Amino acid sequence: MTEQQSSANPPTWPDLPPGPYGTPSPDLAQRLAEAPMDAATLPSGDRVPMLVRYADVRGLLASPASSRNLRDPGLPRMARGTFLDDDPAALINQDPPEHTRYRRILQGTFTPRNVERWRPRAAVLAGELIEAAGEEFDLVSDFALPLPARVMCELLGVPMDRFEQFRGWTDMFLSTSDASAEARFEGLSAFTAYARELIERHRAEPGDDLIDLLISARDGRDGLSEDELTNMVFTLILAGHETTASMIIRGVFRLLCHPGQYAELASRPELVEPAVEEILRHEAPGSNGMLRRMTEDVEVSGGTISAGAVVLPNLWAADHDPAVFDDPMRFDVHRFAGEPVTPHLGFGHGPHYCLGANLARMELQEALRALVTRLPGLRAQEDLGAVRWSDGFVFRPLRLLVKAG
Repeated sequence: MTEQQSSANPPTWPDLPPGPYGTPSPDLAQRLAEAPMDAATLPSGDRVPMLVRYADVRGLLASPASSRNLRDPGLPRMARGTFLDDDPAALINQDPPEHTRYRRILQGTFTPRNVERWRPRAAVLAGELIEAAGEEFDLVSDFALPLPARVMCELLGVPMDRFEQFRGWTDMFLSTSDASAEARFEGLSAFTAYARELIERHRAEPGDDLIDLLISARDGRDGLSEDELTNMVFTLILAGHETTASMIIRGVFRLLCHPGQYAELASRPELVEPAVEEILRHEAPGSNGMLRRMTEDVEVSGGTISAGAVVLPNLWAADHDPAVFDDPMRFDVHRFAGEPVTPHLGFGHGPHYCLGANLARMELQEALRALVTRLPGLRAQEDLGAVRWSDGFVFRPLRLLVKAG
């Protein structure tokens, strides 16, 4: 079920490139209907089956046969060189029983109750950034990038003067990057060293920041190992602001493509919560998903995935499956406002459901609430159809700034 590129004109990543205005690929409907597990070419050049149907993706994510241990030599890789899949201490790379233990220790840290403690501060920070932006509001540099960075830095007790350094590290691992394997390794080492430095600083001067909660997290007498603690801080810095920033940018961009829906949010702020859910479904934080290795044969709608095969469950494609979502290519802030709707897979599913989903959801809600209440007439100043979309292999952020005013 796995192959390498070999043709003279091999397919390129992404196999389902976005359509105009970053809309779902024109090829997605055909893939959903006729080719639910055709091979996709990864940025590394490896080719693996890609699942696109909601039922297949959701089922595989919940299956005990779906492993995140991709470290055996010769297995397909998402990217060449050092990558997120390589660290055995990372929560996203663990299988039971290690993963179960890790999640059990952390489960009290990101509860809705804890996250609600941070909501007022996130709202204040969002308002301050808008007030400071001036008449010409640059959505990306004035708001979407600094807001989650400031929230995460405050929660973790990280100095904001390290923000640009974080940007360099996250660009290297989460987005399109021409960095060499050596540069990735050096960036990973530097980033990890800084995470350890932060932990030691908090041990010497304890407080009530998120890092302090992680240091004190216990399940009985069992706490996080040093490597697990370091990796969790690393992950929060890496993904905690980059993914949220990407979703703010993509969500507001989508609303600016539908100005009537933005205007409705401005007049009815109670629609902010369902609008965020539609943004998560339509835009997909994890986009094309992360690789899984099968430990036993698994049946899906397209056939049998053999034990040992590596596959890509495409969350973004699954959230546009017409068998589950009515008119799924349509962006509609009312979709999650009425009677119960099948849950989207924006934060994944199963044992690896995003641990920080409550925090990310809260930040997105406060970002959007601040924009529609303080800038009800927000409009794009440039041709949105001319905005280029990146081929980043995890988050698909915008390449160009979306300026609005």
